[in-house]
Amino acid sequence: MKASRIAAVGALAGTAVLALSMPAFAHVSVQPEGTAAKGGYAVVDFKVPNERDNASTTKLEVSFPTDHPLASAMPEPMAGWKIEVTKSKLDKPIELHGEKISEAVSKITWTAEGKGVEPGYFQKFPVSIGQLPEDTDELTFKAIQTYSNKEVVRWIEVPQEGKDEPENPAPVLALSAAEEGHHGSSSADKAADSDDSEAAAAKTDAAEPADSSDTTARILGVVGIVVGALGVAYGVLAGRRRTDA
Repeated sequence: MKASRIAAVGALAGTAVLALSMPAFAHVSVQPEGTAAKGGYAVVDFKVPNERDNASTTKLEVSFPTDHPLASAMPEPMAGWKIEVTKSKLDKPIELHGEKISEAVSKITWTAEGKGVEPGYFQKFPVSIGQLPEDTDELTFKAIQTYSNKEVVRWIEVPQEGKDEPENPAPVLALSAAEEGHHGSSSADKAADSDDSEAAAAKTDAAEPADSSDTTARILGVVGIVVGALGVAYGVLAGRRRTDA
């Protein structure tokens, strides 16, 4: 095998690995600020990266779980975004602080009033939620992302244990073990009182560059695989040359 052919095979393998890895970089996800303890409150961030080079994200719709309804869900005010909270009647009332709750937030919609999330950036959409259920280990939030060119991406596929990650996975919030008093972390305590805080209303979360640490780590891993593939190709070539000699 000629050196040029070996190099081409190595380059092709590296390109294939990189192409397969790229989609995992840009999922809509949800993470707590601190912890999300069962039975407590938490502030969670829906992280929305822009996957397009020629369009901005101008709308985000997040549907809340119906199998484990949350009696309280309050989005944080954000400059440049109009926020609409939709509530629905519950089939079965739930109890919160000794009171029966007959309706809960079913969807929150953020609509850009300006440029939105531009290419090369991501945005965090914070929401105070509670009381978190104690009979499940995770909550699934289905999200719909709309771009300025009218393209719609539906992040609604529920990941299944033991199976490959779907192409458009829904954001999943992992819940930690219940803490004493069911109040969660310090961020969760602030979440429970957020409607009494004027400072929270003034706080905004500007879009941030999309070169986060997890993306950097994945890119470095892909580079390592490519370099390894090229090294194997070079070793094969060197062995063949010794054999021919």
